[in-house]
Amino acid sequence: MPDPVIIDPQAIDNLRALNPGDDDQFVREIIGMFLDDTPLRIAELDQCFTSGDAKKFSRAAHSIKGSSANLGAAALRAVAAQLEERSRVEPASTLGPLLESLKAEYARAEAELRRQFPLR
Repeated sequence: MPDPVIIDPQAIDNLRALNPGDDDQFVREIIGMFLDDTPLRIAELDQCFTSGDAKKFSRAAHSIKGSSANLGAAALRAVAAQLEERSRVEPASTLGPLLESLKAEYARAEAELRRQFPLR
């Protein structure tokens, strides 16, 4: 069975359609924002994991869910969605394994985006 697609090409095509003919500058800008912001949201998740701030934890997971969906990082989006949902009913301190899964999926998405779109 082949590995699942890390970044859905249809999502990238959807972004390209928003600003056609710009040699992927718009897509690169969106990717750059994602690569700048997501580590900050992950750091927020780590902080909330330690402090137990469920509301802030849920917001950070929601932010990652949305931005990863925009780029077609389906596995990352799915883990972020699970974190968001579970953080509403479970203490953040119980979500450690899922948080580690999110970090791993982000690393995969980041590597694939950098491979497909080397940032200048």
